[in-house]
Amino acid sequence: MERPAWAPRGIDISVPSVSRIYDYYLGGSHNFDIDREAARKAMEFMPGLPKIMQANRAFLRRAVRFAADEGITQFLDIGSGIPTFGNVHEVAQSASPEARVLYVDNDPVAVAHSEAVLEGNEGADVVAADLRKPQEILASSQFERLIDQNRPVALLLVAILHFVEDEDGPYEAVAQLRDALAPGSLLVVTHASYEGIPLPPERAEGAVDVYKDIRNPLIMRSRDEIARFFEGYDMVEPGLVPMPEWRPDTALEDEDPYAYSGFAGVGRTA
Repeated sequence: MERPAWAPRGIDISVPSVSRIYDYYLGGSHNFDIDREAARKAMEFMPGLPKIMQANRAFLRRAVRFAADEGITQFLDIGSGIPTFGNVHEVAQSASPEARVLYVDNDPVAVAHSEAVLEGNEGADVVAADLRKPQEILASSQFERLIDQNRPVALLLVAILHFVEDEDGPYEAVAQLRDALAPGSLLVVTHASYEGIPLPPERAEGAVDVYKDIRNPLIMRSRDEIARFFEGYDMVEPGLVPMPEWRPDTALEDEDPYAYSGFAGVGRTA
């Protein structure tokens, strides 16, 4: 298999990656045949997957603008993936030039791309680390340089928690991060769920199985299970809702039914 010039040395391009599959769904070019194959296999069961990812990105941009409007200038984006147009640092820094953004991902391709995109941007950086080990993120030199722990932070966990199995402690990780951040910080979450998918669950399960096969199990949680991530936070209106319903920019007239799969919400610590 030909290794593209942009692919970092040492990565295994014969194994699909969640962040590169996501890049493919969004129409990006930083993915390999193996990623496209897995994505297309999942889409055989759930053809609306790209629409779900687009709704996810649109929500992320609205949530970042909301945080900026609330006066928050620090953003910690864990599971940030491969940078695409309208990424967090672009939205945040256009709203507030002094905004600081730290991206965190455990995929070497995502990290290498983020480094390339952020070159020369003093207010943004990336760290190779994993949500399951919050201490590594908090102890990183990049975190120390960019994030002032005495001021509120917007913690972005967008389309990441559903890749953390219960035995790996997702609730504990989120609580640790909450406790490390200043009062008035925001938690921004999207999460996959069988609720809202315009398909019978057994059909949607076919797509979930594709992720299991590539050793990145997709954990579908109920609305109540997703709400538990917000323990210690006050929900911002309109609460935990399908992604298009969270403070839409325009009237929701003909939104694709797939966009309503899963949930999105923002919480604030007292």
